[in-house]
Amino acid sequence: MCHKLGFILLASIVGAIWAQEQPYYLQQCPRDEAQINECLRDSGNKLVHYLQKGVPELDIYEIEPVMIDEIGIVLGSGPDGYRALFRNIQAYGVSNITVTNIRSDLDSLQFQLTCEIPRIRVKAQYRSTGVLILVKASGAGDYWGEYEGVKAKIYFKAVANEGADGRTYLTTDSVKMDFNVKDIQMGVDNIANGNSVIQAALNLFINSNSQELLKEMKPALRTKLTLVIRNFMDRIFAKIPLDEWINLN
Repeated sequence: MCHKLGFILLASIVGAIWAQEQPYYLQQCPRDEAQINECLRDSGNKLVHYLQKGVPELDIYEIEPVMIDEIGIVLGSGPDGYRALFRNIQAYGVSNITVTNIRSDLDSLQFQLTCEIPRIRVKAQYRSTGVLILVKASGAGDYWGEYEGVKAKIYFKAVANEGADGRTYLTTDSVKMDFNVKDIQMGVDNIANGNSVIQAALNLFINSNSQELLKEMKPALRTKLTLVIRNFMDRIFAKIPLDEWINLN
């Protein structure tokens, strides 16, 4: 009986240690080059699944909306050139991201992720000045956008550092990203001065030239998103030691 109780106690202790080393929200991957990329992809998608619900152990309780302070676009030159500033941008649906491919080099800690997001909804406040399709388009109101079929590539290089607990943690050394969108619908509502002609002109122009507008917004948007991604990665890496991502033995 004592031996049986001792075995149960030992099994419980080992199980507790194993559970501590293997977080429920992450899949540890072997270092084997033949398996590492596929395993890291699956592990990333497992982590995303739990992040959608919040992971208290990582001090993450919600990840949406993704917030961007502001971006601006300029169309045309001169005093009548159209300028628009979008502020307090909130994006929903980003957490539905799926990692479809990973390429990794563990020796240099370089990674490239290919990701897909079915649909992102965006809302923001905007202010515009200038002339748009022969209409004075100065005003302010609410912007909305629906971006479908979003594909992104994220490249990052990391560096390894020893934490206070003696374990190895990653921090990002550099991050780059690019993206494209298959279909875009967007518009403006609640023009401040209530001018229905301006609102109709803006919405006609925006939806007729959505990809061109995205092209104009892309440099600033890419810079902002890269910063958001980098900050989020560092937040995750600070909580998860490298040996919980990859079996280093």
